[in-house]
Amino acid sequence: MTFEAFWKERHLCTLTTIRPDGTPHVIPVGVTLDGDIARVITYGASRKVAHIRAAGPEGAPVAVCQVDGRRWSTLEGRAIIRDDPATILDAERRYAVRYRQPRPNPDRVVIEIKITRTLGNVPRA
Repeated sequence: MTFEAFWKERHLCTLTTIRPDGTPHVIPVGVTLDGDIARVITYGASRKVAHIRAAGPEGAPVAVCQVDGRRWSTLEGRAIIRDDPATILDAERRYAVRYRQPRPNPDRVVIEIKITRTLGNVPRA
C-alpha cells in the first residue's frame, strides 16, 4: 500500500484546528490530497474557517488525519482559506472523485493546507 493510494481510498478524516483559547477543535471532514497540498471543502461561516482566518495571512497550523484499522496517516501543515470560484470548483471536482459529488453550497470555501510534515505507518515514497 502506497501513501498516495491510501489517500485516494474513501475514508472519513479529521481536521484539527486551534481555538482562540489554545484547545484543539477536531471535526470530521473529507480531504483530498494532491502532492503537498491537502484540501477540505466546507461552509464559509464554520468555526474551523474562523479559526484559520484568525491566524492571519501566514495561515494556521492544522492537522488532518485518516485511519483505517491499523493503518493511519497524519498530515500537518499551514492552512489558508481560498474563496475564489476557480479554486472552489477545482476542490469540488477533486472531492467528487474521492467521495461523491458535493451538494451545491453558495457559501462554500476551500481550506488549503500546505503540508510540512507527514506521520503514520503508511510510508510516503
